[in-house]
Amino acid sequence: MATDPVRRSAARTATLIAVPVALAVLAISLWAFGAFRANPPAPGPQATSAVAMPARPLATDVAAVCRTVVAALPDTVREARRRPVTAGAEQNAAYGDPPITVACGGPRPSIPPTATVFPLSGVCWYAQVGAAGTEWTTVDRVVPVTLTVPGTMDGSAQSVIPFSAPVAAGDPRLTTVPPGCR
Repeated sequence: MATDPVRRSAARTATLIAVPVALAVLAISLWAFGAFRANPPAPGPQATSAVAMPARPLATDVAAVCRTVVAALPDTVREARRRPVTAGAEQNAAYGDPPITVACGGPRPSIPPTATVFPLSGVCWYAQVGAAGTEWTTVDRVVPVTLTVPGTMDGSAQSVIPFSAPVAAGDPRLTTVPPGCR
């Protein structure tokens, strides 16, 4: 089968035009979304004052787990920096403003049999909407850890995921877990 020189010339011309146009569109898109910035923009001013949290009395073994978990928590979660707490720094932590709070060693939630649980990065969480936001509590760990994420439940799991690794590393898994956590 012989090649048609007219078609071959047209294909070559189309390629020579399409490739530079595609590269130009790519470069403009990357520039528009900040890929060529030397330093990404810093987040705006953040609160640094202490967040009011209660210090609960904890049994020695529970306090040891909480110290391990809290010591392993990240410095930043979704651009929110860690803030000091007014009490119980070995069992509590806070991030950002309005604050995401972490409370270790609190009560275990009562979970209805048909409730939805959320396995997030190796830890199973139960979510309840409360007055201060959505409360996410571990349900598969020896010591309950509760995060309160301000705002609605929609999208709040994204703020919970960074806490799963420190919880999994420092808080042993229960032998019996709710259905959905397996």
